[in-house]
Amino acid sequence: MTNYEREFSKNFSLDTILIFPENNQKIDKAIILLHGYGGDSEDISSLSYIWKRYLKNTIIICPNGPEKCNLSPSGFQWFDLSSDDKDKIIKSVSTAEKKLIKFIDEVKSKFDLKNKDICLSGFSQGCMMALNIGLISNEKYCCIVGFSGKIIDKENLNSRIKSDANILLIHGDIDDIVSIDNLLDAKDFFLRHKIKVRTKIMKNCGHNIPINASSIALEYIKDMFNIN
Repeated sequence: MTNYEREFSKNFSLDTILIFPENNQKIDKAIILLHGYGGDSEDISSLSYIWKRYLKNTIIICPNGPEKCNLSPSGFQWFDLSSDDKDKIIKSVSTAEKKLIKFIDEVKSKFDLKNKDICLSGFSQGCMMALNIGLISNEKYCCIVGFSGKIIDKENLNSRIKSDANILLIHGDIDDIVSIDNLLDAKDFFLRHKIKVRTKIMKNCGHNIPINASSIALEYIKDMFNIN
């Protein structure tokens, strides 16, 4: 890739990889793509190799989580998962939300975008963050696309929902890290709140994003962005 197409930036409050649209296209849409627990911006940006050529005028933004991962020091985390204490987890999530919202505001200011121009997407812990951020916002995002994730805490989220959303959740049926039961649980939660949700269960798939799952997500994002 040329420097224009891809660059690592420390000019935001979270270090991030920016994957620009090809051929100097004007940017009027963005995908904010969040890595999983112990991952980083480089890991999750691999999705961009499939997506970018089909997403006109769209920048793909992959930030690192705000903290070094407690269980994988070479990677990052959005919030601490080393404790089973519910209150500690919710406090850690709240801190992460504030940092991610600040980052998204920086992105919107830098590229002159609104929430309706942005798809929030993430894998595992990144999916959990995307769901929370998307639903507690005062302004609706274009869509949320989550891989292998779950709702962090239904009771907490239930008390804070402010926005509707278009959601796609994709999950492997043999995921031994985040059980497929979490997909069904989230679907029930969203339907009860009259939130539009589509789900796709990937057969013989564990805790990862296979090529066909990436393609399904791409078609959904194109539809939501109205890209032919």
